[in-house]
Formats: sequence, structure tokens, C-alpha cells
Amino acid sequence: MKFKIFKFKKVKSTNDTALRIIKKTNIKNGMIIADSQYKGRGQYGKKWISYKGNLFVSFFYCLKNIDLSIKQLTTLNCLLVKKLISIYYKKKITYKKPNDLLIKKKKISGILQETVDKLGVKYLIVGIGVNLTKSPNIKGYPTTNLNYLINKKLSKKNLENNLKIIFENKLSKFYEIK
Repeated sequence: MKFKIFKFKKVKSTNDTALRIIKKTNIKNGMIIADSQYKGRGQYGKKWISYKGNLFVSFFYCLKNIDLSIKQLTTLNCLLVKKLISIYYKKKITYKKPNDLLIKKKKISGILQETVDKLGVKYLIVGIGVNLTKSPNIKGYPTTNLNYLINKKLSKKNLENNLKIIFENKLSKFYEIK
């Protein structure tokens, strides 16, 4: 499975952009990358705080030929983001259901999944936020960022490329050509 890349300077949210592309094109698999988003969304209608320099990506793909349930895909997508972060951070990364990744009990990443139907074909949108350069201040919910943890400035472009490769390689194993 290969993802067509769509890059934007600023979007409302990467998931909203993915939804628009699904509805208006015939592209089956895509990766939306944004430098900033002004209305990022989290689980349960919560706002995703989107500081410039952090990672904002959404993947979308047709579910027609994927032999996994949404619940299995949720777990898989969290593991794929965890795999990305573990390239740079070698210590323990924990998974907090349904969609958060934590380091030292502090949130470093969140994932927002949404399904959409287009003419009877179901798509999954996987929005991924990773605190790369700046940690949002959320009352009662500690956060951290990757650059701080490893005491090094990472290339956002390298993270985006690595994430694309991880998703393409792993999802290809579950994608059946029919």
C-alpha cells in the first residue's frame, strides 16, 4: 500500500482535509501533512492543541480490502506511531486506551480515528499528533515532547518520512488484493 502525499502550510485540521479529499477525489490512500492546524480535533470533541513545529499528519485509506476490524486497526495504528517514536526514544513508551501514547506518564501523542462512507465504500482516517517541539499545557493531564526527552532537535521531515514508511510497510501486510 502506497500513500499519496498532500502537504499544506496551514489547515483547519488534517482529518478535515482528508475527509474533503476522500469526498472530492477518487484517491484511495493518502497522507496529509500540515505545518500547522488551527482547529485540530481530539477524541470526544476535545480540541487538539496544535503548536507550530509539532507533527500533524492524517492517513486515509479504503477499508474494502483490509481484513481487520476497526478495533484491531485502532491498536495497530497506536503501535505504528509508537514504533515511530521508539526510533528516537529508546526507553519505555506506554499505550493508554483508546488512543494516547505516554512517556513517564506524560502524553506525547494522540490519535483520532474516523470512518467515512463514500458511495458505499468505507474509509478510515487516522489523525496523528506528536508533540515534537512543544508540549501543550493541559490542566490535569501532563504532556511532554520528543525534542525535550532526547535533548536534541529532530527533523520533522524525517519523522514524516519514517511514519509514511512504517504505515506503508505494515498496512501492506493486511491489505488483500481482490
